[in-house]
Amino acid sequence: MSEFKSRERDSDRKTRIRLTFFDRVKFLLLFGLVFLILLWAALANDPLLSFHDAAVTESNQRWWLISLAGVEIVRQIHFFLAEQASGYHSGWQRYFAFVDRTTHRISDWNRYRLSRATKGLLGVALLAVVLGAIYKETPVKALFLAPQALWKALPLLGQLAFAVLFIVIQFFAMFWFLSRGGIDTYFPDDIRTRFSDVWGQDHVLNRIRENLMFLESPEEIEKIGGYVPGGILLWGPPGTGKTLMAEAIAGETGKPFIFVDPGAFNNMFFGVGVLKVKSLFRKLRKLSLRYGGVVVFFDEADSLGNRGISTSTNRTHESSIFGSSCHGGNYLSNPSAQMILKERFVAGTAMGGGGGGGMGTLQALLTEMSGLKKPRGFFNRVLRRTLGMRPKNPPKYRILVVMATNLPEALDEALLRPGRIDRIYRVGYPSKAGRVRTYKGYLDKVSHVLTDEEIEKLATITPYSTGAIIKDTINEALIMSIRNGGAAITWADVIKAKQLKDLGPAEDVEYIERERHAVAVHEACHGTMAYLVRHHMAIDLATIEKGSDYLGMVASIPPDDQFTRWKSEYEADILVSLASLAGERIFFDGDNSSGVSGDLESATTIASFMEGHWGMGSTVSSHASNRRNEIGAPGGGKPKDDGVRDLRMALADRIEENLGTLLTRAESILHENRAKVLSLAHALEIHKTISGEDVVAVMQGSEGPLVDGRPYQSDANIDAIEKYHQAALEAHKGHERPRMEIPRF
Repeated sequence: MSEFKSRERDSDRKTRIRLTFFDRVKFLLLFGLVFLILLWAALANDPLLSFHDAAVTESNQRWWLISLAGVEIVRQIHFFLAEQASGYHSGWQRYFAFVDRTTHRISDWNRYRLSRATKGLLGVALLAVVLGAIYKETPVKALFLAPQALWKALPLLGQLAFAVLFIVIQFFAMFWFLSRGGIDTYFPDDIRTRFSDVWGQDHVLNRIRENLMFLESPEEIEKIGGYVPGGILLWGPPGTGKTLMAEAIAGETGKPFIFVDPGAFNNMFFGVGVLKVKSLFRKLRKLSLRYGGVVVFFDEADSLGNRGISTSTNRTHESSIFGSSCHGGNYLSNPSAQMILKERFVAGTAMGGGGGGGMGTLQALLTEMSGLKKPRGFFNRVLRRTLGMRPKNPPKYRILVVMATNLPEALDEALLRPGRIDRIYRVGYPSKAGRVRTYKGYLDKVSHVLTDEEIEKLATITPYSTGAIIKDTINEALIMSIRNGGAAITWADVIKAKQLKDLGPAEDVEYIERERHAVAVHEACHGTMAYLVRHHMAIDLATIEKGSDYLGMVASIPPDDQFTRWKSEYEADILVSLASLAGERIFFDGDNSSGVSGDLESATTIASFMEGHWGMGSTVSSHASNRRNEIGAPGGGKPKDDGVRDLRMALADRIEENLGTLLTRAESILHENRAKVLSLAHALEIHKTISGEDVVAVMQGSEGPLVDGRPYQSDANIDAIEKYHQAALEAHKGHERPRMEIPRF
């Protein structure tokens, strides 16, 4: 391999750098063009003159032009010799070194000015010679006659200029109208929202108050060398109060508030989004100088803050992932349900041409947020420079940029860097105390008879409820109260509203008897198992009323805010999921319905993470890490895909073994509590929908709000329920109606 050789430096070169062909002939072409123009003028003035005579005459008269061409030829010969002979080049280099030392006594800026003036004078001189040949006057006089000709041609030039200007105005007007809209301005007196109107997010508000302190008194941090944080990102689930916080920020500061519509920068024409961004920040700078600061809020920032790639928003509703028979996600804890959703749908996310980021809009936004700030004003920039004065530095614009999104991963990293977005706050689900405060805030605005204990209980049974959900629940309860002729919201109204929001309106259909009993047994297995083994969750409600995408459900809620999950809790979740399969096989002589599909998917997903990620299985190593590092891939020349396949097979075997063990355990628990399962199924068939307290009443033989569980402690009643079940089982096998009616107590 030949040794790499770097390109030679100019200081090490023995000869002059070779000129390109154009650099050799450009001045000769210029002189030739001027000579041809003069020759053309001579022929035009005397039609009887031959080309040869005209050329000889012009050569004699324009001898100086021929001389300039000769000088240029000599110069090019000099350059050619310097390119070929190193001795010749070095001799002239010593001379030019002396000339450079002499000329560099003048500053670079003045030498540039002298060079520009010399070139300008040379151009004027050549123009004067050409005009003199055209007007048959001396060059100096012809130069003064040029404005007269220009004046005569002014009408034609004016028409051309008007046509061009009209076209420009058309495009300008079109883009100006397209760049309007999507940006709403609210002045201080227009915004009445304050921090006291934002409930359940005190930890975020305390940090935001610090930003506002610096916005109101920037000198406190600037005098010691710091800078005012100018960008805030609020991210979190929808409905948690991000937009309300932004309004409260503007209301507390007393500054103008600019609301930017999420789709304001999307346009079919390239460049319109850029114009909108520049127009927006021009407006922000004006308002900042006038009012001492301004707040701009970008809602749904993920539609703008990406370069054309975003996560898919085509996500199916949570209720559709757990099968059509049993709404299985509702008896899972929220972290388990969210994990299953992520596992199922993240792989299906798509790349879209999301937002205006791909049309240069994001780049314009990044530049405006932290780009170079040019001096402000035409006279400051142009006139002061013309007079040789330095333009005044731009003022410090107090602009607080607030962005909100529920997809922070879709935002470009360049947007999130410090200097643009200085503070990032997660606006998550409110805690129990935050939910209590939010419920009280909305209930204070309506007439109600709820006690503090009931409000606290309501906050407990509605975990992961956002401010928007709480507001909607209270409003739905108010509607129910009015519908029932009440004058104030009662506890029953709130519970019914909650059930309506959780389940949706029940479909007006009736099961046939054997199917009603099968659905009731299915849900009773879930409910009984949840009561017996899952102590970290409380049963919220159980129903066999058919909804839009489920036949029945048992929903559970956490009694307290919990941020850490344990192996025993996940195993309890799996037991509750597998209870439907185990129960159907027990109560229907080994038969089971397709309604367990969603339950099995939930159980398998949780078991997969337990075994391969969380260290809750028979091995310690992480399946994700092994797959990334190809650890455990077999040797013997097998391709890498074989190693990945073997890893998956080994993991699948361990998951199946774990699920099989838990299924056996579920069958044992249901066998031991057969009477409880049939009792709960009986209560569901009678009442259709019952609360978690009613489920506990059936399990403990106590009195609940709707169901009296004491009759289920009677052996005679249990025997009657068992006989009804056997009748329903025979009807199931024969596809007919049960031969006895459901017993009632």
